[in-house]
Amino acid sequence: MATLEKLPMLREGYDRMQVELNRLKNKERHEVVTAIEEARAHGDLSENAEYHAAKERQGQIEATITDLEDKISRAQIIDPADLSGDKIVFGATVKMLDEDDNEKVYQIVGPYEADAKGGRISYTSPLGRALIGRREGDEVEVSTPSGEKYYEISEIVFK
Repeated sequence: MATLEKLPMLREGYDRMQVELNRLKNKERHEVVTAIEEARAHGDLSENAEYHAAKERQGQIEATITDLEDKISRAQIIDPADLSGDKIVFGATVKMLDEDDNEKVYQIVGPYEADAKGGRISYTSPLGRALIGRREGDEVEVSTPSGEKYYEISEIVFK
């Protein structure tokens, strides 16, 4: 069951969801209906693999559309440029040093925008949760599948 809680996200993430929703509604939905019609034309539906695959795909598309519509309706768009302060919050870009003095830079984003390789981590991830509310100079310890990781926050940027 969907909740009514707001989903913080950046404008970019919101726009990506809108594009995906439009693609599913205006392209994928019509393509799967055409595939179902073509499969029906082949006769006996009980042994028609194309029909069953198309119906399954239709169910997946409709579920994704419903999910995206729910997320978009609850979106709370946050512009990091409007933020300031000395604490890490959603949208902040955090520069930190790991145990080997290697710099890591991550922006705190929503779970649907996260891309660790692209420098974006979710505020719900273990590292994201450990960083929220911290300040420059704070040390952070995070439990990961590969063991404990330690970071020192060197800079917080809102851009």
